[in-house]
Amino acid sequence: MDDVKVPGIDAKQLEKSLREEFERCLAAVVSAVDGARVGSIIDDSEEPVRVATGRLRQKIFEKAIQMKTDAAEAAFSPSGPRSRGKPRSA
Repeated sequence: MDDVKVPGIDAKQLEKSLREEFERCLAAVVSAVDGARVGSIIDDSEEPVRVATGRLRQKIFEKAIQMKTDAAEAAFSPSGPRSRGKPRSA
Protein backbone atom coordinates (compact mmCIF):
# COMPACT_ATOMS: atom_id res chain seq x y z
CA MET A 1 0.00 0.00 0.00
CA ASP A 2 3.09 2.22 0.21
CA ASP A 3 3.05 2.71 -3.55
CA VAL A 4 -0.44 4.26 -3.56
CA LYS A 5 -0.30 7.89 -4.63
CA VAL A 6 -2.91 10.29 -3.31
CA PRO A 7 -3.37 13.65 -5.03
CA GLY A 8 -2.03 16.64 -3.14
CA ILE A 9 -4.04 19.55 -1.87
CA ASP A 10 -4.18 22.95 -3.53
CA ALA A 11 -2.74 25.77 -1.41
CA LYS A 12 -4.87 28.41 -3.13
CA GLN A 13 -8.03 26.40 -2.49
CA LEU A 14 -7.00 25.95 1.16
CA GLU A 15 -6.34 29.68 1.45
CA LYS A 16 -9.68 30.56 -0.13
CA SER A 17 -11.61 28.20 2.14
CA LEU A 18 -9.96 29.68 5.26
CA ARG A 19 -10.19 33.37 4.34
CA GLU A 20 -12.92 34.06 6.93
CA GLU A 21 -11.02 32.26 9.68
CA PHE A 22 -7.86 34.22 8.84
CA GLU A 23 -9.72 37.54 8.92
CA ARG A 24 -11.33 36.59 12.24
CA CYS A 25 -7.89 35.80 13.67
CA LEU A 26 -6.47 39.11 12.49
CA ALA A 27 -9.40 40.99 14.01
CA ALA A 28 -8.83 39.22 17.35
CA VAL A 29 -5.11 40.08 17.27
CA VAL A 30 -5.83 43.73 16.47
CA SER A 31 -8.45 43.90 19.20
CA ALA A 32 -6.14 42.35 21.78
CA VAL A 33 -3.21 44.64 20.96
CA ASP A 34 -5.34 47.78 20.66
CA GLY A 35 -7.17 46.96 23.89
CA ALA A 36 -4.00 46.49 25.90
CA ARG A 37 -2.96 49.09 28.44
CA VAL A 38 -0.04 51.37 27.60
CA GLY A 39 3.07 49.86 29.11
CA SER A 40 1.44 46.41 29.31
CA ILE A 41 0.86 45.60 25.68
CA ILE A 42 2.62 42.24 25.80
CA ASP A 43 1.20 41.24 29.18
CA ASP A 44 -2.35 42.19 28.20
CA SER A 45 -2.39 40.85 24.63
CA GLU A 46 -0.09 37.82 24.55
CA GLU A 47 -2.63 35.26 25.76
CA PRO A 48 -5.56 36.42 23.57
CA VAL A 49 -3.24 36.49 20.54
CA ARG A 50 -1.95 32.99 21.39
CA VAL A 51 -5.52 31.69 21.64
CA ALA A 52 -6.61 33.34 18.36
CA THR A 53 -3.61 32.08 16.39
CA GLY A 54 -3.95 28.64 17.99
CA ARG A 55 -7.55 28.44 16.78
CA LEU A 56 -6.46 29.43 13.29
CA ARG A 57 -3.65 26.85 13.32
CA GLN A 58 -6.15 24.15 14.32
CA LYS A 59 -8.61 25.18 11.58
CA ILE A 60 -5.84 25.17 8.95
CA PHE A 61 -4.69 21.71 9.98
CA GLU A 62 -8.25 20.32 10.11
CA LYS A 63 -9.11 21.74 6.69
CA ALA A 64 -5.86 20.48 5.12
CA ILE A 65 -6.46 16.98 6.47
CA GLN A 66 -10.07 17.07 5.23
CA MET A 67 -8.94 18.16 1.76
CA LYS A 68 -6.34 15.36 1.67
CA THR A 69 -8.96 12.82 2.80
CA ASP A 70 -11.40 14.05 0.16
CA ALA A 71 -8.69 13.78 -2.52
CA ALA A 72 -7.87 10.24 -1.42
CA GLU A 73 -11.53 9.21 -1.50
CA ALA A 74 -11.98 10.72 -4.95
CA ALA A 75 -8.93 8.82 -6.25
CA PHE A 76 -10.04 5.51 -4.73
CA SER A 77 -11.45 2.95 -7.13
CA PRO A 78 -14.26 0.97 -5.46
CA SER A 79 -13.55 -1.99 -7.76
CA GLY A 80 -9.95 -2.22 -6.57
CA PRO A 81 -6.76 -2.08 -8.59
CA ARG A 82 -6.93 -3.38 -12.14
CA SER A 83 -4.69 -6.22 -13.18
CA ARG A 84 -2.59 -5.70 -16.29
CA GLY A 85 -2.81 -9.27 -17.58
CA LYS A 86 -5.53 -11.28 -19.20
CA PRO A 87 -8.68 -11.83 -17.18
CA ARG A 88 -8.63 -15.16 -15.34
CA SER A 89 -11.09 -17.76 -16.44
CA ALA A 90 -13.37 -19.24 -13.83
